[in-house]
Amino acid sequence: MGKKGKKEKKGRGAEKTAAKMEKKVSKRSRKEEEDLEALIAHFQTLDAKRTQIVETPCPPPSPRLNASLSVHPEKDELILFGGEYFNGQKTFLYNELYVYNIRKDAWTKVDIPSPPPRRCAHQAVVVPQGGGQLWVFGGEFASPSGEQFYHYKDLWVLHLATKTWEQVKSTGGPSGRSGHRMVAWKRQLILFGGFHESTRDYIYYNDVYAFNLDTFTWSKLSPSGTGPTPRSGCQMSVTPQGGIVIYGGYSKQRVKKDVDKGMRHSDMFLLKPEDGREDKWVWTRMNPSGVKPTPRSGFSVAMAPNHQTLFFGGVCDEEEEESLAGEFFNDLYFYDATRNRWFEGQLKGPKSEKKKRRRGRREEPEGGSKLACGGAGTQAPVEVVKEVVTEDGTVVTIKQVLSAPGSAGQPQSEDEDSLEEAGSPTPGPCPRSNAMLAVKHGVLYVYGGMFEAGDRQVTLSDLHCLDLHRMEAWKALVEMDPETQEWLEETDSEEDSEEVEGAEGGDEDEDEDSGEESGAED
Repeated sequence: MGKKGKKEKKGRGAEKTAAKMEKKVSKRSRKEEEDLEALIAHFQTLDAKRTQIVETPCPPPSPRLNASLSVHPEKDELILFGGEYFNGQKTFLYNELYVYNIRKDAWTKVDIPSPPPRRCAHQAVVVPQGGGQLWVFGGEFASPSGEQFYHYKDLWVLHLATKTWEQVKSTGGPSGRSGHRMVAWKRQLILFGGFHESTRDYIYYNDVYAFNLDTFTWSKLSPSGTGPTPRSGCQMSVTPQGGIVIYGGYSKQRVKKDVDKGMRHSDMFLLKPEDGREDKWVWTRMNPSGVKPTPRSGFSVAMAPNHQTLFFGGVCDEEEEESLAGEFFNDLYFYDATRNRWFEGQLKGPKSEKKKRRRGRREEPEGGSKLACGGAGTQAPVEVVKEVVTEDGTVVTIKQVLSAPGSAGQPQSEDEDSLEEAGSPTPGPCPRSNAMLAVKHGVLYVYGGMFEAGDRQVTLSDLHCLDLHRMEAWKALVEMDPETQEWLEETDSEEDSEEVEGAEGGDEDEDEDSGEESGAED
């Protein structure tokens, strides 16, 4: 009895501390957000000039990260909304809506009256009701300097059949945040975590909210059991059994005055209704088997065939007192919730290059390494390093890790002899974080994201696809040469008029500073 009472008291103490921190952050950030509200209002005035829906065929969208890429539930289309870009001096935020027609391999810019304000690091979820709806919650707006942030707590729905935006106002929802995660569960939207920051303070969340798609009402869930610690940028996916998996994420801790330490989480939890009741939930800690991703942040997630969760890319930051260096990834992993097991995604190579595998000893390729990675009979990933020189003389080094020949990312067959020997690795998307993923008809699409080369941030606008059933080779649908991207050296001061122009975004080719927060958390 005594232990239980002590534990409950400790829990209440943690809740009070979190409440105090949230109040402190809220007070300090209120002034910043008031300043940015005026800028947001200016942009909304510009958006209000749109009086009709205009669909314009266009080239692929400009480089960006932390946008949302969603699959149309009825058409062979991908829907890109929002995002950010940073050109070395200014941050650009977007609220543009693009549609990619998969069959025609063509982009269309769709201008719709009264859209949501410009934002990045929001969450977008598609549901099939009414010809398809795209629900968008939260996200952030940044000042042109990238040093002040406004965190949204608004909820919007894009009616795909009529191409109309609607803001849904309902009380009792989550506080303003970005880097949260949201999924459709039955006829509800379930939202978890995220973060809110001002210039001086920040707070991470581990709260859970549900939005009812029938009654248009929010409710805060209070699951029993021990759940994840506060975090942003985690994996959140629905299992075939009706549970919700949370994996990984990022958070920061203040180790001493003005010094913060980033934390990459690699734990996994299951959130599910208790005894089948939708008003009572419980957290359970999970320990999946298999080949797990290395700890990282800024990874991207999508639902793959067979109800598996696909995990792509990310960054592992090595933090020093005054510097931050990151190793970026382009590897694929699959999480099978039915088996509670991770699998590494490996490409088989194009069919034309396959050779039938003979039983017994494998022939070593000429000049090949005898070192094995991941067990006997497998080859290590191939690393390709390419250097490009920009107009200003900056040398940008692009390191690309190519998947080794091997089996697909699906659960592997027990009969190893049924596998065929693969050919050469096929280039795909370069290593990156904060990319946008979507899966349609068993094909994975990867768009945009960013990587760093020294002090320079390279924001991407390429589009690649991969057939997840065949797992043979990546196909480049839109290619990009980082050498062509503008990069401006940082200046000590900027004119206010320049800031307004820069933050507006619009048709510029630019997005926001990812930096430590955006690259790791969103």
